[in-house]
Amino acid sequence: MTTTTTPTTEVLLARRRAALGPHSPTFYDEPLQLVSGEGVWLRGADGVDYLDAYNNVPHVGHCNPVVVRAIADQAARLNIHTRYVHETVVEYAEALLGTFAPPLDKVFFTNSGSEANELALRMARQHTGSTGVLVSDFSYHGNTTSLAELTTGLTVKERQGTHVRALRVPDLDTDGRPEETVLAEALAAARAAVASLRDAGHGISAFLFDPLFSTEGLPRVPSGYVEAVAALVRDAGGVVVADEVQSGFGRTGTRLWGHELFDITPELVTLGKPMGNGHPLGAVVTTDALLEEFGSANLYFNTFAGNPVSAAAGAAVLREMADRELRAGALKVGDRARTLLGEVAANHPGVNSVRGTGLFFGLDFTDAEGRPDAALTRRVVEDMRRRGVLISRVGRHENVLKIRPPLVFGHDHLTLLVDRLAECLTALETA
Repeated sequence: MTTTTTPTTEVLLARRRAALGPHSPTFYDEPLQLVSGEGVWLRGADGVDYLDAYNNVPHVGHCNPVVVRAIADQAARLNIHTRYVHETVVEYAEALLGTFAPPLDKVFFTNSGSEANELALRMARQHTGSTGVLVSDFSYHGNTTSLAELTTGLTVKERQGTHVRALRVPDLDTDGRPEETVLAEALAAARAAVASLRDAGHGISAFLFDPLFSTEGLPRVPSGYVEAVAALVRDAGGVVVADEVQSGFGRTGTRLWGHELFDITPELVTLGKPMGNGHPLGAVVTTDALLEEFGSANLYFNTFAGNPVSAAAGAAVLREMADRELRAGALKVGDRARTLLGEVAANHPGVNSVRGTGLFFGLDFTDAEGRPDAALTRRVVEDMRRRGVLISRVGRHENVLKIRPPLVFGHDHLTLLVDRLAECLTALETA
């Protein structure tokens, strides 16, 4: 009889380092080995069931049975090169496009969000004849060479491209000046960035942004800021690219897509992780005109992007979202989260503000002098893991809790999260 045993985390880490090298990052001071998942729960090799309040990859829950069955059924029937015609792929494309407002009515499938952003910027360059790109100044949009050149929120060896200008995103939660003053200063910087690209001969091809500015730490931007930057870019001949990998698919609760929080319709929308609930899948959604312009000039295809198995996974995610009304749930649970976290903030002086919307929320921490408190934030994340709740941290100063659970996260899960967070903060304050 053959038996299967789980190696200790220490042994597995040694094997991991030997095979993957020492630079592949892990969460937590003591890395966590996981063996199974279901819904919003992850089982550790230590036998502990952890509440997953961080991972947006399993958008409709870990090992969602509807998605698993769709993948298995399609894989057992056929998976093939995308240059063949397959009904599952066409049906998924139609269903996905049905969630967008006109004129966003065409889609290119990719294998990841990185690939989607790479393709979107390629399309923007060809459309405009320019190379300049505006991004926010603490952002991350993927791992390719060209995306590394515009990455401002992670350590990369590539230098920022001479065709890139990074905008400091205004945050009303950390800037105590009047909103109109903050807005005027931010827009002056945006105008200067566009002019700088023009004067350097790059022009402007695109403004690439995450609608929630997630990596920046979920700042509260002044009303009209995003719309005004988009108008500046378009007036200069560029297009708007909304990176919906983190903010899309109903996570905000109020809207299905993050860019719908603003009064703009991007020319290009990029999608990634949540589409296939962990199965590799991404997309660029665009207009008929841009697709025709790009497609007629480039023999573009992608062997595996949006293949039948991927399409089956994506279609199952959309069905689960509709059947279980997960966007509405994100709104209700997210609203209650802000209320409960507001009560936590009132009782703990290290909390500066409650951030986010829907099922993407957090707290930012400051010290007694009002400076970002990264050390406290790190201790909170580590202590919450010991209490069986998985969260992370984000932001320029790494002082913002990043709480971004699967959309099947309900009121009972929220109560558990907030209770343990309050216990954690009290313990850390009295330690």
